[in-house]
Amino acid sequence: MSSFKHLFTTTAALALLTSVAQADVIYVTDQGHTEVIFGWSHAGVSMQHGEFTDVTGTLTLADSIEDSSIDVVIKTASLSSGFEPLDKHLKSADFLEVETYPEMTFVSKSVKQTSDKMLDISGDLTIHGVTKPVTLKAEMTHKGEHPLGKAIDYYKGDWIAFSANTEIDHQAFGVGGFSTGPISIQINTELKAK
Repeated sequence: MSSFKHLFTTTAALALLTSVAQADVIYVTDQGHTEVIFGWSHAGVSMQHGEFTDVTGTLTLADSIEDSSIDVVIKTASLSSGFEPLDKHLKSADFLEVETYPEMTFVSKSVKQTSDKMLDISGDLTIHGVTKPVTLKAEMTHKGEHPLGKAIDYYKGDWIAFSANTEIDHQAFGVGGFSTGPISIQINTELKAK
């Protein structure tokens, strides 16, 4: 009788674990609606901005939001400030060295829900071959069916969207020979369930 009870308990536990694993939903970034914008102070005179246009990410949304994870890959050569000479300089060995370091990555380590729509996503940011911990302050702006899903086939299905912000010290990553102060980073993205 005890062996039957043990078998039943083990089977129930496995079924529970399987159902939890099946509850995870994988989302991938929609390139057309994903942007990574960065800004810096130009010697305290004006604020300047640029964008990375080639960004891919995967969000694994668990049944519990705090068990979720996100991975992001940014192609450094996709940097665009709107001014080609500046782009070339920022991509050069003086700054990002895009030929040597073609990717920046963010890999989450923890997700903490701080309010209904707000999250702290902490993880490792790697730039220029240097990895440092950062925390993204994220707002979930949408979850569920896309508003355009009834009109456009591409948007059918489950979507999630968020906007996230952080600041970094670029010199801590070995980028640039002098400080421009903190670099602000904003990520806006829509992700579609696979």
